[in-house]
Amino acid sequence: MTYFIIGLLIFLGTHSIRIFADDWRSLQISRLGLLRWKLLYGAISAIGFGLIVWGFAVTRPETAIVWNPPLWTRHLAALLTLPAFILIVAAYIPRNRIRAMLGHPMVLGVVLWALAHLLANGRSIDLLLFGSFSAWAAIDYAMAAQRDRKTNTKHPAGTLASTLITVAIGVAGWWLFATYLHVSLIGVRPFG
Repeated sequence: MTYFIIGLLIFLGTHSIRIFADDWRSLQISRLGLLRWKLLYGAISAIGFGLIVWGFAVTRPETAIVWNPPLWTRHLAALLTLPAFILIVAAYIPRNRIRAMLGHPMVLGVVLWALAHLLANGRSIDLLLFGSFSAWAAIDYAMAAQRDRKTNTKHPAGTLASTLITVAIGVAGWWLFATYLHVSLIGVRPFG
């Protein structure tokens, strides 16, 4: 459990710098340059993510069952991850209406992904993992929206074509992950 918690602290900590130390982040970017900052940030995040994955896999079988979710919650979670995938893709496709409307769809996608998994998993480590990600993403979204209001940031209007591409890629990624990758990477069939 120790490595898992260290991984969570490293990963969510690096991803919280903009929330709690935006001025320090800006200073580091100006000091190091954007590319070096991104490489350092990415390397530290990858270490945290690796510790989360490894610690979770090693620790999960030993953790207490807090509740036994009914089978239907697995199916509901699989369906809720569909809009989560679309939201995450919307963060990367330029000029789509989802991003124009929501501003920061990636963190909203993380909130939905985490809440969906909280429904379907009842071990204490599941609650810690998905609860932490859900709380972090909700705080990050609120702070990003506040930052946008403060700086009067306007997200460019989206086009129908970019929005349709966003939805198509999100649905395809969700289908590929739910049908094939989730079982091979996680060991669970969402619709099985």
